[in-house]
Amino acid sequence: MAIIAVFNVPGMTQAQYEEGTNKLNKGRGLVKASSDWPVPGLIAHIAGPSPTGWHVTDVWDSEESFNRFGETILPILRDLGFADVQPKVFPAFNVVTA
Repeated sequence: MAIIAVFNVPGMTQAQYEEGTNKLNKGRGLVKASSDWPVPGLIAHIAGPSPTGWHVTDVWDSEESFNRFGETILPILRDLGFADVQPKVFPAFNVVTA
């Protein structure tokens, strides 16, 4: 079952997001395609500024795929100074992609 993972990262800037995605993508810059992700299963990734920092919403094909991704992204977030980030995970009822 697909899931929605929501990250709210207070204090994160666009530059820090870009640094994190560069690390995630092994030095190739921003992630541009699901094939750029370190584990398969990403359906959608949306990121942008929020009133308090940075907001990311991902849709994954399963909680298992997202958990495998967490093994990579959580250490990167810690390295960036955001050790307390805890995503909220919800089941997806309807997923439409373009």
